[in-house]
Amino acid sequence: MMLCYRMFMAMWMAMCLVPIATISPNSVLIRSVSPDDIVVYIPNHIIVYRDGRYEKLVGCDTTPAGVDPSSGVQSKDVVISPDAPLSARLYIPKPQNRLVKKLPLLFFYHGGGFICGTAAEPSTHNFLNLIAAESNAMIVSVDYRTVPDNRIPTAYEDSWEAIKWAAQHVDGNGPESWINEYADLGHVFFAGDSSGANIAHQMAIRVGSENMGGSINLEGIILLHPFFWGTTPVGSEDPNSDFIEYVEMLWTFDYPETSGLDDPFLNPAMDPKLSNLGGSKVLVYVAELDDLRTRGWYYKYILDQSGWKGKINVIEDKGVGHVYFLSDPSLESARAMRTNVSTFINT
Repeated sequence: MMLCYRMFMAMWMAMCLVPIATISPNSVLIRSVSPDDIVVYIPNHIIVYRDGRYEKLVGCDTTPAGVDPSSGVQSKDVVISPDAPLSARLYIPKPQNRLVKKLPLLFFYHGGGFICGTAAEPSTHNFLNLIAAESNAMIVSVDYRTVPDNRIPTAYEDSWEAIKWAAQHVDGNGPESWINEYADLGHVFFAGDSSGANIAHQMAIRVGSENMGGSINLEGIILLHPFFWGTTPVGSEDPNSDFIEYVEMLWTFDYPETSGLDDPFLNPAMDPKLSNLGGSKVLVYVAELDDLRTRGWYYKYILDQSGWKGKINVIEDKGVGHVYFLSDPSLESARAMRTNVSTFINT
C-alpha cells in the first residue's frame, strides 16, 4: 500500500500526548522520546511520529480520470480554487445513456474519517462510475482537504465552496463546460459515505439555512453509513464499548477545537438548525455489522421529531459491515443499493 507522508505543526503534537492509562486497545497514544516513535495511532486511519511525519494507512492509492471501459462513463479532474487548493472529479454517463440533455447533478463526498481518501481513490472512483451510469446523473466528487494538514472545519468549508462554484453555472455560462452543458441545477442531490455522509448532511443544513438566490435546487440527500455520534448511547449501543473511545479519539484528532461528542458537527440531535435541512427527501443506508448502524436509525428519529417536513427512508443491509459496497460492488445488496439510489435521484 502506498503511504502518504506529510508534515504538520510540532506544537500540536504535544497536545496529543496523554497518559497511556487513558487509552483503549483500539485507540493507542504512546509517550515517546525518539523522533521515530509513534505518538498517535488511530487504527485504519493514521500513524503520527514525534518528528511530525505521518502515514495515512488507507485511501492513498489513486486512479486517473478518463473513460471507464465497462460503463463508458467519462471523468475528468477540475480545479475549483487554485489558492486552497481545491479540486473535484466530474463524471458524465456515456452519450447513449443521456436520455435528456440535462442531467441530475449529484455532489459526492468521500469517506475516510476526514483523514483518508481522495476523489481519485480507486474504490470511490469505481463506485461513482457505476452510480453515474446507472443513475444517468452527472457527479461532482469533491476532493476536499483532509486532516491533519487541514483540520475540521476545512472539509466543510471546501465542500461549501464546491457548491457555490457549481452554482455559478446557473445561467449556463460558468467556468466549467461540462456543468454548463449537462448539469440540471434544478435537480441537485448531495451524497457521501461515512464521514462524507456527515459532510452531505452538513451541506444540506447550510443550503436550508442560507439564501443561495435560487441558483440550485436541492431535492434530497443520500447518506451511506453516516458518521454521526453523541455522548449518550442510543438504541443498542454499548456504553462500555471500546468503539466510543475510538470515535472520541478520531473526532478530537480531526477537530481539536470541538466541544466534544455532542458537537453539532458530529451529533445532529444537538444542532438547532436541524429542521432547516434542505431538500424534501432523505435516503439513509446502514449496515447490520457496522458500529455506526444505530446512529443512522437515530438520524431518522431526530429528523422526524425536529419539525422537518420532508420524507426520510432508512434501509438496513444484513450481514455486511461499514462501507462494504466500495470493496464488494458486485454483492446483491450493493447492486440493490445502487438501484435505490437511481430511483431516489430520478423520481
